[in-house]
Amino acid sequence: MTQQQEVLADRLNAEPAIFKGCSSSELGTIVGLSILLWLPLSLLLAWVFGAVTMGFGGAGVGVIATVVVSATVFQRIKRDRPDGYYQQFLRIRLHQWGLMGCPWVRRSGVWDIGRTRDAALSLRDR
Repeated sequence: MTQQQEVLADRLNAEPAIFKGCSSSELGTIVGLSILLWLPLSLLLAWVFGAVTMGFGGAGVGVIATVVVSATVFQRIKRDRPDGYYQQFLRIRLHQWGLMGCPWVRRSGVWDIGRTRDAALSLRDR
């Protein structure tokens, strides 16, 4: 009797990498943002040269190039780091630039409770 072991996808800890270390949701985000960038830009440029339909081809090439380059950059950022590292990295950078709040305590140094004198232990001690 031989037993076959099934791979259960619902027991994975993180999304599997499908292209250059990027998961499907990361690739979807990269593709969506690159379409928002390249489609209007290439259509405008193709309209200036008088060949509007060539803009769609230019957008396709731009999207593919952006996906490959962005996936390579993400692969370098994520190398040997825990899951979600780049998300935390991005939030910290946006916080440093003043564009977003940071949910983590990032202060280093001596902590103080803010009291200037001892607290009363009971109402009679006041």
